[in-house]
Amino acid sequence: MSESSVSVVKVIRCIVCPTGCQIQAVSKGSDIVFEGYTCKRGLEYAEQEFYEPKRILTTTIRVESGLLPLIPVRSDKPILKDKLDEALIEIAKTQVSAPIEMGDILIENILGLELNIIASRNLAKN
Repeated sequence: MSESSVSVVKVIRCIVCPTGCQIQAVSKGSDIVFEGYTCKRGLEYAEQEFYEPKRILTTTIRVESGLLPLIPVRSDKPILKDKLDEALIEIAKTQVSAPIEMGDILIENILGLELNIIASRNLAKN
């Protein structure tokens, strides 16, 4: 295989453990090979991050009749990165009523992705 057919496509810093391996996704012909990981969990993380990256979504939702006008919220599972903007648009359309308890589901099954938007704190009624 010639040197020109091998190139680093993406560098991924593993966050599974404190070692923080720098994993390279290397293009070898039509294949992607991962190099630089020191454990199976690191390889699994790199594959997930390369092919289908996900994040926990954190933001705020407007509150009616609350002591505060907004409440911090998060997704209860990681959401695909390419769905974050769409989810944020849906959340921006939402207004909830106080009182709210931490962990309450404020938006159920957002975008049909089988994950919920939940409250990150308590908020009393005004």
